[in-house]
Amino acid sequence: MMNYMILHYGFEKPTPEVMGAWNKWFESIANRQVDRGGFHSGGREISSSGIKDLPFGKDSITGYTVIEAENLNEAEKIAQECPFVLSTRIYEINK
Repeated sequence: MMNYMILHYGFEKPTPEVMGAWNKWFESIANRQVDRGGFHSGGREISSSGIKDLPFGKDSITGYTVIEAENLNEAEKIAQECPFVLSTRIYEINK
């Protein structure tokens, strides 16, 4: 099994129905979940052009989930069930 990071993009104030969908998804992947976390506010970007504040909104990375899967295709199937706001992105984690 390999580890895959699912990055969650986009923020909208969640309704009880949306929170229920997220909780249901997390329950469905409990046996594959390695780690997860969310961000509660904006961050900062550091680049060669300087530092800028990153607001917490529709274009933000709002959290991550690390799962175990056999391959990227299996990780994709798991991520497709996620109740994402804008999108999710999946990356294999090198160990």
